[in-house]
Order: sequence, then structure tokens, then C-alpha cells
Amino acid sequence: MKELIEMHGITKDYEMGQNVVHALRDVNLTIKEGEMVAIMGPSGSGKSTLMNIIGCLDRPTTGQYYLAEEEVSRLGDNKLADIRNKRLGFVFQTFNLLPRTSALKNVELPLMYGGMRDRPRLARKALESVGLGDRVDHRPNELSGGQQQRVAIARAIVNEPAIILADEPTGALDTRTSEEIMGLFQELNRAGKTVIIVTHEDEVAHHCKRIIRFRDGRIVNDELVADPIIASVKPEAEVPAFKL
Repeated sequence: MKELIEMHGITKDYEMGQNVVHALRDVNLTIKEGEMVAIMGPSGSGKSTLMNIIGCLDRPTTGQYYLAEEEVSRLGDNKLADIRNKRLGFVFQTFNLLPRTSALKNVELPLMYGGMRDRPRLARKALESVGLGDRVDHRPNELSGGQQQRVAIARAIVNEPAIILADEPTGALDTRTSEEIMGLFQELNRAGKTVIIVTHEDEVAHHCKRIIRFRDGRIVNDELVADPIIASVKPEAEVPAFKL
């Protein structure tokens, strides 16, 4: 597999009044195309800071970050926004859906920012791929937590990104629904997407093929999972290789 993410000597410092907080300390990391990786660590360990840098939401203080062989650590805001829209898909614990907008319109947003045509068809196809073809006109308050997270996943994949970044994607869900959502991520991974999940839940992490553990801004363990958990609850829909 080809290297998709390369980080060399990444540090991230924040000034807090008179003090400097070292959120990341000399992180060296490689993630290959098609991997499914969990990033774990206690609060304040640096895992969310790392996710923000991988997702081009923040820049490192020092070090180099290469995404698909392009150094992105020093790019301007407009270029980073373009990378976020075209190469990265984001899924969050709190879903981050527009509350007064239908599922279809929520999924159309990345297409709108990217200037894509035929947005309703593409958004509908993405919703169908996560089992919500019959919920396209529903607003978030008319959907269950699991269905809202499916809308968020559809929004994340509608632009066919190479990487799915998920920050505590099961944190607001019950056990059964969490299993269904992990099943969706596993289907996306089998379809060729690189999936990176930040989680504090060990069971969620063991659905992945690799677990990277952080403490005090450093990687303290990086291991392959010998026998990843396969989601035992079948998702409402199989997720095909996403082709537009």
C-alpha cells in the first residue's frame, strides 16, 4: 500500500498566558492508503490536536506533514480549505448537522462549497448508500441519533474523499447503534477509503486494523490489531465502493 500520510518531527505548541503547552512533541507517523486506524489516549494526550493537523484544520508549530506526497503543513488557508473539501471527509460526535435543513440539503453542503453540479442526485445517492434513501426530506430532529450520524457519514463521503476522519463518532450513541456505525466505517474501508477514528473506547478501537496510543503529546504505542472485531450488527445498507 502507498503511503498517504507522512509526518516528520511534528510539534504543536499553544501559548496560555505566560505558559506554553506542548500539545504534540516530535511526532513521526505514517498511514498508508486503505488503512483503518484508531487514535487513542486520555484527555489532553494530543490525539485531537493530531486529528486537527491531519484534517488541515490546524498547522504544526514545527515539522513536515505530507498528504499524498504534497507538503501541506505550510499551505495557505484557501489551499487548505480546498484540500479539506476534496480529499477529506469529517464525522463528529455531535453530528454537526444544520438543524432546520433536510438530510438531503445537509449532504449537499460539501458539493455546494466545491461548486459541483447535480447536487441533489449525488446527495441522494450518498444517503441511499448509508441506508437513508427514504429519509432524504427529514430534518435532524425527525431522525434518531444513529440516523443523524448516517447523514453525517453521507455528507463526509459525498465528495469521494480519500480519507474519512471521525472524532468520537459513537460517543453519543447506544451500543447497538455504535456497532452499526462501526459496520458502516468497516464497509467504507473495504471499499478502499482510509479511515481514521479518534476514540477513547477500547472496543471501538478494536474494530480497526491498527491502534495508535498517545500520552503527553507523544506516540507511546503503535500496534496492528491481530483480529479486528467485525461489526456483528448488519448495517441497514451495504456501502458500495462510492462511485459518482
